[in-house]
Amino acid sequence: MALGPEAGLSRGRGVRHLTNETLAQSYLLKARARLKTLPVLLQEKAYSDVVRESQETVELALKGILRQIGVEPPKQHDVGYLLLEYKHLLPQEVQTIAEQIAGVSKWLRKEREFAFYGDVDFIPTAEYFKEDADRAIHDAELVVGAAGASIPAP
Repeated sequence: MALGPEAGLSRGRGVRHLTNETLAQSYLLKARARLKTLPVLLQEKAYSDVVRESQETVELALKGILRQIGVEPPKQHDVGYLLLEYKHLLPQEVQTIAEQIAGVSKWLRKEREFAFYGDVDFIPTAEYFKEDADRAIHDAELVVGAAGASIPAP
């Protein structure tokens, strides 16, 4: 099988770059779709679910950004530290909020399991409130916006 212009490859762009970009775009689409579900959960007062879904949204968006800049994201939930490590490869507008985004990733990762499973002394539906959900939605919107600024439209 020949690879070249006839296969959709342009000069200077290898298969790995196209795969990373396509996967990054897929992650962005998935993150945007999840973002749209958050107001529905908020309306249902499912605050712990808003926090959990926001974490997954942020994770997808950040992994999309990393793939776009050529960094293979590890199979872990908080990859914000990698955003800081490779900050110099990000668009300028994303560089300026990279630390804030990394903080969002860390906070939501910390809340991930508790928001979903809870624990004997931690009932998710009783421990999360509208303020938590509002913060999670705001933070997810910030990160998905950064992903949109980093990843070209499909």
